[in-house]
Amino acid sequence: MKGIIIKTIVLLLISIGVEGQSKVNHELWDQVLILNVTKEGKVNYKGVIQDSPLIYKYFSELSDNPPQKNWSKEEKLAYWINAYNVITIKLIIENYPVKSIKDIENPWNQKVLNVKGEKYSLDDIEHNVLRKMKEPRIHFLINCASNSSPLLWYRAYTAENINKALDERTSKFINDPRYNMITRKSTMISRIFLLYKNDFCVGGEEVEDFINKYSKVKIKGKLTKSNYSKYNWSLNDMEH
Repeated sequence: MKGIIIKTIVLLLISIGVEGQSKVNHELWDQVLILNVTKEGKVNYKGVIQDSPLIYKYFSELSDNPPQKNWSKEEKLAYWINAYNVITIKLIIENYPVKSIKDIENPWNQKVLNVKGEKYSLDDIEHNVLRKMKEPRIHFLINCASNSSPLLWYRAYTAENINKALDERTSKFINDPRYNMITRKSTMISRIFLLYKNDFCVGGEEVEDFINKYSKVKIKGKLTKSNYSKYNWSLNDMEH
């Protein structure tokens, strides 16, 4: 009887321990962003290098607290979007100074994040995890360290702020003339809408329909390839 009680207590403690590890803390990443990212999305990479102990500690936090089946969609989105963004920053500071993430050898396929014994690259996270969650607005929260990429937010994403952020960051991107120029006479929009067209065309809708949900000026007619701008891969560095 005593042995059964002890075994029950041990199993209970193990289950509590597993549950306690099921929620990753994003505060370290939040601190790095607050200190080194402007409201315009420019990054002080030299400052990030100085704060690299926080980056590596947070990176370990992600590995040590992988997503669980009982996590909400909001928790999973926050985890994987933050993971994508911190990997991008990590790649840049480990190769700094660079003028573009494309100066780094094979940046999107470097398998760097260990999650439950499986290593993930940026492409793994974007294409095999986030895009499969059927949430097209993730494209405006993940950042590839370029000037044509949606702004890196100066806060970490959490289960509490992710839904609001998805709406706000999408609206901000679509209505920002640095990325999209939509007027009554002409339209020039981000190449993101061409590269990930299938993600935005859901339920019989077209890219124009998705954009018009958020755009202050509505697109009239159908878009053609000439309506998509060239992508600027230069680094989103404060010093440039």
